[in-house]
Amino acid sequence: MKKVRLRQTRVGVLLRETLAELLVKKVRDPRLESVTITDVEVSSDLNVAHVFYCIIDALRAEDALKGLQSAQGFLRYELKSALRLKHVPELVFVYDKSFDYASRIDMILDQIKRDESNNC
Repeated sequence: MKKVRLRQTRVGVLLRETLAELLVKKVRDPRLESVTITDVEVSSDLNVAHVFYCIIDALRAEDALKGLQSAQGFLRYELKSALRLKHVPELVFVYDKSFDYASRIDMILDQIKRDESNNC
């Protein structure tokens, strides 16, 4: 079980690094210009990879998803030639909301700090 988990993690890291590089160097879709791959979680059978991404402008997240889905075949083809895997997992793209959440917390904390300084 531990060996399978280690392989999942290694494949996930390799996919994340390679996908990030492909987005920068080979994908020419303007919808993907500021997309960052934040994580990749691979299923235990290595058939599905959930690719988490974020984008600076959260309003463009839906367009970015469409761009990623459009590029999926190309990305899988490039992954197949770049990596030594018997089978390249199906890529499922998921918007990573954690950065939006962290940004919201920062804004709230800044507001509290401003309110406290105005009351003193």
